Amino acid sequence: MWDALWLNGSLATMNGDGLGAIADGAVAVGNGRVAWVGARSDLRAEPNTLARTVHDLNGAWLTPGLIDCHTHLVHAGDRAREFALRMAGASYEEIARAGGGILSTVTATRAASVDELARLAAPRLAALMAEGVTTVEIKSGYGLTTAAETAMLRAAGQAAETAGIRLRRSFLGAHAVPPEYAERADEYVARICYEMLPLIAEEGLADCVDAFVERIAFTPAQVARVFEAAARFGLPVRLHADQITDQGGAALAAQFGALSADHLEHTSPAGVAAMAGAGTVAVMLPGAFYCLRDTRVPPIAAFREHGVPMAVATDCNPGSSPLFSLLTAMNMACVLFRMTATEVMRGVTCVAARALGLEDDCGRLAPGLVADFAIWRVGDLAELPYRIGFNPLVSTVVAGHPRARPHSAVAGTP
Repeated sequence: MWDALWLNGSLATMNGDGLGAIADGAVAVGNGRVAWVGARSDLRAEPNTLARTVHDLNGAWLTPGLIDCHTHLVHAGDRAREFALRMAGASYEEIARAGGGILSTVTATRAASVDELARLAAPRLAALMAEGVTTVEIKSGYGLTTAAETAMLRAAGQAAETAGIRLRRSFLGAHAVPPEYAERADEYVARICYEMLPLIAEEGLADCVDAFVERIAFTPAQVARVFEAAARFGLPVRLHADQITDQGGAALAAQFGALSADHLEHTSPAGVAAMAGAGTVAVMLPGAFYCLRDTRVPPIAAFREHGVPMAVATDCNPGSSPLFSLLTAMNMACVLFRMTATEVMRGVTCVAARALGLEDDCGRLAPGLVADFAIWRVGDLAELPYRIGFNPLVSTVVAGHPRARPHSAVAGTP
């Protein structure tokens, strides 16, 4: 007998190339995983004889739980002043070179304890969970010392455990060159490779290694050293690539078999082809595009043509994307990047799972996968990216356990 059965609604399984919709579907759960999914008419007996608990969807849509596959939720401080500077015409690169940007957050984050960082992250997680997110990726990258980077990763684990959300942690020590290593970036890269990474790997603090290749960050050669070190510890890689300029980031990500390359506004046709050949996911971050008032859109048509799967994420961070809403990111991806509603729905479920190396664990409704669901009171799933400031979430299910819709708790200075 199954533990639970959901029926009397529509399912978006995300199996196949589209939504994998089943108009009058049913999904069964046992031991926290999907046990059966299909049309209600295919149930072999009366529902009450098949499951200990039967849940009536009352005509709602049931989807996999949403996945935010690119965030910087753990940090201290804010960058509101930089917002004013950008509105006055300063560019992201100009602000960074003047000592702002990532490095301004580093100072505040280094001064915070693990408990304080976890406390600050809690309302940010709550905001995502209130919109149906059941899996989140959180990066380090605002510490840039061994102690501060490990503190960020511990805080991410602590905050996610308290919130009850599935977590993937990315070590992003190669996010910016810390001020104490100005003009000595190669020395800092060596510290990442020979001090930080061995400790983080030994203590199991990260599931992945990330880096930022850009004129204001690290060169392709420096990133390659970090990725080679990651490979020695069996850690997959991801890359912030081609956001401001074309540094060959997409091709670099492909060269190392990266799970994903993210941003990609300036990716070349050769970079797109390389990603296609490597099976690397393109993660679209329209929140940063919007907040930085960028004008160059990622090559969406080329990604489609080459069969590069596209995910969508908030890139929630204190500087370039202070965005706490994955639903809004979905709308932005449609309106600004001309992605389709189906593409963005897949981009926050099955493709986002692939970007995290979790495609065999979550992101679809299929037997054996984790029973993480989101239930929506909509007539058509296109309403999720179509409406702005609209949250039709009824509830979520995490590992087979129903949860009432959480309230967003972002208040004060998140």
